[in-house]
Amino acid sequence: MTSDSNTKKTALLLCNLGTPKSTSVSDIRAYLNEFLMDPYVIDIPKVLRALLVYGLILPFRPSKAAKAYKKIWTKDGSPLLAISLEQVKKVQDEVDQQGLGWTVDIGMRYGEPSLRESLQKFKARGITQIIYLPLYPQYALSSTKTAQVELHRQLKDLNYQVELKDGSDYPFHSHPALINSWKKVIRETKDIESVDHFLFSYHGLPERHIKKIESSPDSCFKPGCCDTYDPARNKFCYRAHCYATTRLIAQKLGLQSHQYSVSFQSRLGRTPWIKPFTDFVIPELAQKKIRHLAVLTPTFVTDCLESLEEIGIRGRELFISAKNQKFTAISCLNTHPEWIKAIVQIAREISTL
Repeated sequence: MTSDSNTKKTALLLCNLGTPKSTSVSDIRAYLNEFLMDPYVIDIPKVLRALLVYGLILPFRPSKAAKAYKKIWTKDGSPLLAISLEQVKKVQDEVDQQGLGWTVDIGMRYGEPSLRESLQKFKARGITQIIYLPLYPQYALSSTKTAQVELHRQLKDLNYQVELKDGSDYPFHSHPALINSWKKVIRETKDIESVDHFLFSYHGLPERHIKKIESSPDSCFKPGCCDTYDPARNKFCYRAHCYATTRLIAQKLGLQSHQYSVSFQSRLGRTPWIKPFTDFVIPELAQKKIRHLAVLTPTFVTDCLESLEEIGIRGRELFISAKNQKFTAISCLNTHPEWIKAIVQIAREISTL
């Protein structure tokens, strides 16, 4: 830290997506309402969005989602929330060990604890500088941007005058600390030596989300358009970020091109989404007689419904039903010591912006 940092009261604010309060249909409906009515998530006119959400999604999806959440809910509640709170404790310990003097907290974009709650605590404690790190490695309107907009909205609403070091645009999808963290987690996964194919499954996005912010949208989704990441050409391209993360992790693991592939999960509706789809790719890999498939979800740094239920349960069923031998769902980075150190390292870099 710079020498004048000692005169400031600094906080590190982490941000993640959020979670329902419980597995009750009513709590899940409230959570999905907040999430799906976000114009950065379903980016269509408000009237049409309301018709879609209130007329077609909320009457049916909450009960289905409740069943999925019940499969992963723990005695500590939501895995995402429980792990996130543990992350905060461990990051705070690392910050204290490094003598940085920061206060660490997390705010969720949807649900609780909210970004507003964290900012209120910081304001009450007299925090004068906030280092903001959204835990979304790959930039997207529906995650990074909406959280950034909400952060600034709450700062204005709370009339909180603070020096903000905003890491929203900081490209940590290819940061060595992130890549090394994934290498460690993967290498420490049980029976990983017998894996003969790795599937990198990222959260899906509508194609229009990418074209909307690309400088050359006409080149999007053309062959080879995301084979390289160039900040001058595709700085905010989620798909390019995903492929860049994949290439770097694969290199760290010493994988050949035939030993891994990329797919996208969790699509919603009939609009074109990024392909290939995970629930199509897994059966295809099964038909190729892959003996041991491992799936990791580098969109997420913290285990959640999409990694635990969609991949860990439904993905496993898709693969095992094809009579293959073994399926491994690799955990997210969670509270691995390498990742905790990485968070602090990335935050320190953001603090100098």
